[in-house]
Amino acid sequence: MVSTSSRDSLPPVCILAGGIGARLGDLVAETPKPLLEVAGKPFLLHQLRLLAANGAHSVVLCTGYLGEQVEERIGNERFGIRITYSHDGPELAGTLGAIRRALRLLPERFLVLYGDTYLQLDYRGAADAWDASGLAGLMTVFRNDGRWDTSNVVYRDGRVVAYDKGARTPEMHWIDYGLGGLDVSALELVDPLESDLSKLQRRLAATGELCGYEATERFYEIGTAAGLTETDKFLRGARV
Repeated sequence: MVSTSSRDSLPPVCILAGGIGARLGDLVAETPKPLLEVAGKPFLLHQLRLLAANGAHSVVLCTGYLGEQVEERIGNERFGIRITYSHDGPELAGTLGAIRRALRLLPERFLVLYGDTYLQLDYRGAADAWDASGLAGLMTVFRNDGRWDTSNVVYRDGRVVAYDKGARTPEMHWIDYGLGGLDVSALELVDPLESDLSKLQRRLAATGELCGYEATERFYEIGTAAGLTETDKFLRGARV
């Protein structure tokens, strides 16, 4: 395992950027989602610049669909961040499968970020809160109340006490924000063949091992055409 990062920087960030992006249709026919142009440049560059501004120095980029384009375009260093790559191969591994494949490049505790989200929050504050909790997992959450997507989290006293994308309850006012964290030991809680990160996070919540950190700024994403347009407007400085 790679050694953990120093206290003055973020833990290494595992970016999950291997999805096909099926909801984007022809936009991703020849271009992987991380390289879609948003506000004049590949979306991944916006994401990396934001991470650098928040103290990130190391990123492991998990790629899949058209991943060779991502590595060729982005390279091994941007904005002072060292970038290493973990490729899914011919068969997409799923979010948790991609993390397992990247473990040889990661320390015992690391952050996890979805590759299609732009998240304005205190990354250092989230990492510090997780570290202080001693819990196996971290989930950043946002008080959504069904505004931008269906809420799926019960958050209470610094912990996510319930999380389920498929069985929502009236108590679920928050939504998973897109930045998380994992201790390698957490992977023992689910079947070794489980490929869905959300299933592990649901298990962590049920066992009291999921630290919660509340974000206060809404999230932006490029997973849909509408989200892509909205994120482009935001990053260009327009009111959305």
